[in-house]
Amino acid sequence: MTTTDETATAAASGASATDRFRTDKSAYDAVKDVPEERVDLLAREVLNSIYDTIRRHKVTYDEYNALKAWLISVGEDGEWPLFLDVWVEHVVEEVATDHRKGNKGTIEGPYYVPNAPDAVDNTIPMRDDEPGTPLLWTGTITSVDGTPLPEGKIELWHADDDGLYSQFAPNIPEWNLRATFHTDADGKFEIHTMQPAPYQIPTDGSCGKLIAAAGWHAWRPAHLHVKVSAPGHELLTAQLYFPGDPHNDDDIADAVKPELILDPKPSGDGVTVDYSFVLDPEA
Repeated sequence: MTTTDETATAAASGASATDRFRTDKSAYDAVKDVPEERVDLLAREVLNSIYDTIRRHKVTYDEYNALKAWLISVGEDGEWPLFLDVWVEHVVEEVATDHRKGNKGTIEGPYYVPNAPDAVDNTIPMRDDEPGTPLLWTGTITSVDGTPLPEGKIELWHADDDGLYSQFAPNIPEWNLRATFHTDADGKFEIHTMQPAPYQIPTDGSCGKLIAAAGWHAWRPAHLHVKVSAPGHELLTAQLYFPGDPHNDDDIADAVKPELILDPKPSGDGVTVDYSFVLDPEA
């Protein structure tokens, strides 16, 4: 984890994301029963795609050696979670949830932290002088048949006005802009938070080298992360976006979907949003 005298570098953020992934996810346990035939199939198809690219574009030894050096640096920087979550996860999510009839989801990203504390008075933890625009969000969690879900839960996390996440950048309180919210007896919820800002993914590490070499941009549109759950229903992981953001159409993570764009309304010194969730029952 970063310390108070560090800046928010890609290496520090990447190391935090890698450590968090190792701590919170039993990646190997989840696939321990996958048959050898499937591993063989997937590995061979990925490798064959690489072979085809090399042959079609006549990749040189200099380019090959540059790739090796870059792959090594990605590991040294701890940026594999960032790389995979930005450029690969959106397709995995698409395949994994294409059967759902309820709300659309999107990627989790590398900065989720489980077990966020319950919100007090429906307000996310924040600093006394937290910058940004106050956001009041109301909605309901229901099942696909319209039944309200009184035991619904929303885990919410997002970047601050500087585009930084608590626990992945220095000088930010541990649970800043991270909390768990619960529905009432009618499946309704209310959330008080701050509207996040667009930000660039870290560019001072290996992923930044790829972005610069390819002439890409590093921007993500402003978004709220959520994990929405209820007993007997499939977990929904999503990001919610704001209209008018210049990077809704060219998000570097390719994670924006029309169904995930909010419709905020001005209210006092902030904005209000009404956005509800429909969850699919577990099979």
